[in-house]
Amino acid sequence: MTDDRDATLTPMEFDEISVDAYMRTDVDTVGPEAWVTDVVDRLTAGARYTGLPVVDGDDHLLGFVGAIDLLEVYGDVHVHEVMTRELIVVGPEMSVKDAARVIFRTGHQFLPVVDEDDRLLGMFSNGDAVRSQIERTTPSKVESTRELLERTHDVEVPVSERDVTVSELVPTQRSVYADELEGRRYELENGLAEPLIVVDYGYETLLVDGHHRALAAARAGIDRMHAHVLTVSPDDVPDLGLREMARLGGLRSLDDVEVDDYVRHPLIRKTDPDAHDAA
Repeated sequence: MTDDRDATLTPMEFDEISVDAYMRTDVDTVGPEAWVTDVVDRLTAGARYTGLPVVDGDDHLLGFVGAIDLLEVYGDVHVHEVMTRELIVVGPEMSVKDAARVIFRTGHQFLPVVDEDDRLLGMFSNGDAVRSQIERTTPSKVESTRELLERTHDVEVPVSERDVTVSELVPTQRSVYADELEGRRYELENGLAEPLIVVDYGYETLLVDGHHRALAAARAGIDRMHAHVLTVSPDDVPDLGLREMARLGGLRSLDDVEVDDYVRHPLIRKTDPDAHDAA
């Protein structure tokens, strides 16, 4: 994404987005004459797709070699001798929605994306499908927030996209849940985190949506996050409700946000499986 893009995509537009908008193009590949020992070394080092697409010198997709193809394979064996040749592939113009259906119905975790000549263009994974849905829901949240601000304060609120500094965010939510923080940490580590929604209000940046994500980022030492930014001038709106909410709550930074670990709530307990054993 580029900065300052207008965040007004409708759900219908997202339905029409194609696979090439979300596929990964930085895909590790292997040639058919490579030794399986090389594949084992690369898989052990942590290949993204638990295997490697097999391509020729012109990037034509010939097959795929994964861990299951290497079971009980010993000695000097070339990749083309063990690779899976019959693959389910998709074209770059297929809609994200249809590709996600293919992944769900076939049980595959990813799909190679090829052109009309079977040249490998990228890989589309179940993680990419999730990422597309995350980005699909965010604009509707942005629009709802913008409409609320414009209706409440009778002012036009422009929207842009850019990175914001996490440590400078002013929260508008008093508490977050500990278990959700763990989930947001996983999303951050795997590139699945939804952008924040913030209000640029003069010298302050108020956090509207994404308190769990922002606090998880702060704890992970991440100080820059992508955000949808709604801009409101203090000259136009001297009494911004969100700013008053933060002030009344004593919220000046993410350090003021409480973490609610309801699993440790004093009224929650575990039963004793031996307490009512028959005599």
